[in-house]
Amino acid sequence: MNKKEINEIKRNLDKDSGFFTINHVVTACVDAEKKVKCMTNRMNNLIPEDESELIVAYLKKILSGSIGKNLLEYHFPKDAYLEGGAQLFMNQVLRSKLTDEELVNKYIQRIIEKMEYISTYTIFVAHCTYAVISKNKNLESDMESDNNYNFIITAICPVNLRIDGLIYDEESNSIAKKDTADRIVDPPTDGFLFPLFSDRQSDINGVLYYTKNAKKPNSSIVDELLGCEYSMSGVSEKVTFHAIMNNVCGEELDLKVINTVNNKIQDIIDRSAHDTEIPTVNSRDISSILWESGISQQKLEHLPKVYETALGEKELTCANLVDKKTVLSVPGVTVNISKEGMDKVRTQTVGGKKCLVIELDDKMSVNGLETAIEENKIAEPV
Repeated sequence: MNKKEINEIKRNLDKDSGFFTINHVVTACVDAEKKVKCMTNRMNNLIPEDESELIVAYLKKILSGSIGKNLLEYHFPKDAYLEGGAQLFMNQVLRSKLTDEELVNKYIQRIIEKMEYISTYTIFVAHCTYAVISKNKNLESDMESDNNYNFIITAICPVNLRIDGLIYDEESNSIAKKDTADRIVDPPTDGFLFPLFSDRQSDINGVLYYTKNAKKPNSSIVDELLGCEYSMSGVSEKVTFHAIMNNVCGEELDLKVINTVNNKIQDIIDRSAHDTEIPTVNSRDISSILWESGISQQKLEHLPKVYETALGEKELTCANLVDKKTVLSVPGVTVNISKEGMDKVRTQTVGGKKCLVIELDDKMSVNGLETAIEENKIAEPV
């Protein structure tokens, strides 16, 4: 699913949308010992409105974040449609519209058994229908639905114990200590949508997985629950990219090259801002970027083999490779430099020592205090 398709579903996942309906909603609270504490399966129109609004807010979270970081698309392996396969089972749950109690119980138990989770959590599952509006040749809506996109969206939400020390007690009209503890359902950390919404129609060959923590997604949901092959996270992509850069560029990798590479990848992202597909780079793209950044052809001859060993034919997501600021670190010192400030920074040998030189204005601030700069004065150790 691309940005446009995800946004279309998210935008219409709303009670005020005339093209969207939540049919059935399943909720289940599971403790740390994998025991179901409570479970409901209701038609959405029978759920109190304030409760339904909160559930919808959690479900919409599953379509939030950056593609390639928080939102990852996975395709089922070829044998997933066989008896016992995840794809076949997911399709059965979808077709049941969550009205088959036995199948719903199996679905909840499958989540509990397959997913690794360290605390009490709540599962929200909704069967939804989106009336897909056709587009004419001018990409204008015809306001007539060609087909219905039926989907199941599942959110995994942690349940945390909240003990607020002091509250306002209306009965006594005073500030008093709270005597009870509440278990609050927090926004989802994980979730998934099935089937995919691709080319404005259903695609049962894949699933969209959401993770709140892009640095540490729950791989058990992808590997065990959904039966898909887990691919590297956004953080892993950056680590791999850095390893490729180090292996290929070696001693030619300096501050200027790193900054130029970062800017060129950011340029690719900026040029693709209005595209529906997320921008990616492959071995050939990286070779061109490094060449334009000053890396010698001799070094670049090693890139194809290094890239293939690390990634095979996989492309890297541009958004996972760039940094908004440059961080320079040596033992005991870390300097954060914004994109606008890079022209004031350079490395230079001074008195036989390698130094980081920062061009200063007439004044600078230290710990938030504006400080004058005096020439030929060596600061005393603090």
